[in-house]
Amino acid sequence: MNMPQITRAIIPVAGWGSRRLPITKVIEKSMLPIGNRPLVDYIVQDCIEAGIRDIYFVVSEADSQVERYYSTNEKLESYLRAQNKTAQLALVQPPANVQFHFVVQDVEGKYGTSVPVAQVTQIIGTNEPVLVVMGDDFLFTADKTQPSDIQRLLNEYSLDGEAAIIGVELANDEDVSKYGVLQYHKDNGRFEGIVEKPAADQAPSRLINVSKYVLTPAFLKKIAEHVNIVNDGGEYYITEPISWAISEGEAMRVVSAQGQYLDGGSVEGWLHANNVVCKAEGVKPA
Repeated sequence: MNMPQITRAIIPVAGWGSRRLPITKVIEKSMLPIGNRPLVDYIVQDCIEAGIRDIYFVVSEADSQVERYYSTNEKLESYLRAQNKTAQLALVQPPANVQFHFVVQDVEGKYGTSVPVAQVTQIIGTNEPVLVVMGDDFLFTADKTQPSDIQRLLNEYSLDGEAAIIGVELANDEDVSKYGVLQYHKDNGRFEGIVEKPAADQAPSRLINVSKYVLTPAFLKKIAEHVNIVNDGGEYYITEPISWAISEGEAMRVVSAQGQYLDGGSVEGWLHANNVVCKAEGVKPA
């Protein structure tokens, strides 16, 4: 059964980026460079290639760098033409056939991974499935002849219209206790829950949650309900309303990532991401 194509994505990029201070005082965390592109552009390009046509960025009030990056810079383009650098025009023009939307999140208001998704659903409603991908890490597929993990996630939805979550397999058992680990039925791949930071010998799998989902209307409605609950200043984790929906009989498939998980949230992760991407793109170290 082929389902209607998902054409909308939500990419939360708000926040102070406190793990990467002081550089994030002047560069938004999703705009930190990986190779010669901002981190978030690896997500965006995978989304576009997978057929996404409307991207909703959730940004902080003072943030403007993501919007400027995906806008036309007429003065720069005029300069490149005047200097006969027309070959570089394609590098600075916004992607074609996609609309970018910018939704402002109050950084002093409710916070957590449910909040930006719920905020966008106030605009687009909860009647159609959407792709949700956090904007400070990405899954990198070096072999461009293979589908990205974003494409694979959308393909899983297209099979039967079920929600989907992607998991990254850990190479080292000792790292398991740092993450939320996916629990799922080994026969049919159905998601059952997340065990937060278990000991290695108690982990239900070696797949960790990296906050990349296809969410169907039932899940979106639960997320909207979740954010409306008084939480006494606590964090609104998206995994909680997902668990509610699962407990009420909604289905979600687990997809095992094939690409490499790259994270710019720490200096070590950012350096590793640059090394991986530059090597894949044939950039030799000085």
